[in-house]
Amino acid sequence: MESLKVHREQRKIIVTGGAGYIGSHTVVALARAGYHPIIVDDFSNSHPYVLEGISNVIGYTPDCYQINCRDLKDLNNIAKDHPDIQGLIHFAAYKLVGESVKEPIKYYENNIDSNINVTKFCLEQGIKSIVFSSSCTVYGEPDKFPVSEEFPIKTAESPYGRTKQIGEYFFEDCIKAGLPLNVISLRYFNPIGAEESSEIGELPLGVPNNLVPYITQTAIGIRETLTVFGDDYPTPDGTCVRDYIHVSDLAKAHTAALDKLIFESGDDSSLEYFNIGTGRGYSVLEIIRAFEKVSGKKLSHKIGKRREGDVPMIYADPSKAFKELGWRAEFNIEEALEHAWKWELKLRDLKLKKTG
Repeated sequence: MESLKVHREQRKIIVTGGAGYIGSHTVVALARAGYHPIIVDDFSNSHPYVLEGISNVIGYTPDCYQINCRDLKDLNNIAKDHPDIQGLIHFAAYKLVGESVKEPIKYYENNIDSNINVTKFCLEQGIKSIVFSSSCTVYGEPDKFPVSEEFPIKTAESPYGRTKQIGEYFFEDCIKAGLPLNVISLRYFNPIGAEESSEIGELPLGVPNNLVPYITQTAIGIRETLTVFGDDYPTPDGTCVRDYIHVSDLAKAHTAALDKLIFESGDDSSLEYFNIGTGRGYSVLEIIRAFEKVSGKKLSHKIGKRREGDVPMIYADPSKAFKELGWRAEFNIEEALEHAWKWELKLRDLKLKKTG
């Protein structure tokens, strides 16, 4: 492991959306592994405060460019400062399922255009290694579980999911055309939690759309009550079942993917897919009970209508990632929820300091 870290040294990796939730944790994982991360983020869905948190964890502030990935000229300017970039991880995309149903143009325009632009950038700069931030939403509503990479790509339940499917089809066509690219598409399940140090975590702008930050904000008093979207699904307790993975485990999967791309890929173009999940599904009500256990807080919640775009159940078969990337999830659900709660408590303390 140490010898591999030496080989990673000074290998520069661009991380688009690197100030976001998953992106910031991946920047930390890359730096700890010995890579040299370079953040690209327009801060439209993130906060500059995150850079301070990253710096507190890794001991320095990575280079950061405030750039929208849809601007190819600005992307190419990065190469003037860093002509020796070795790889790119592409997170920058809109990601809210419910919002995508209401604003499909926004999602198609941003997610697809940015994907094309970063690929053009890589081709123009001779960067072969790309890790694409995909999603389990590409599977649509699966027929059986756990979901493996061999499963067919079914109709996505939301415009967000379709943009991820189109992203994968785009790379597939690039590889078929013989373009000099090696791509790994990581199909995430549901990231939760925060860095163990509580220096970085999920920072939703406005009302959270993801379950766990809504839980923590309700527990701390920011939200009056949590709405569970439907309790009549064909699941054991009627609420949606998801595979919840600690964000730091997810971040480490990107380091493993880069290692494979940079140190194992040959001259031929390639595209591979990997599920990144735990292999275990939890219902919404199970997550609520687990949070109450680790936090000691009783959570106010009510049952609401189903949310458009949600599938009843999905959880991963992550065995391919273990066999081929040497990666597996390490944190359990209670640890992930405990870290999310500690992060929420820190945010409260920071707000009190600023207002006090």
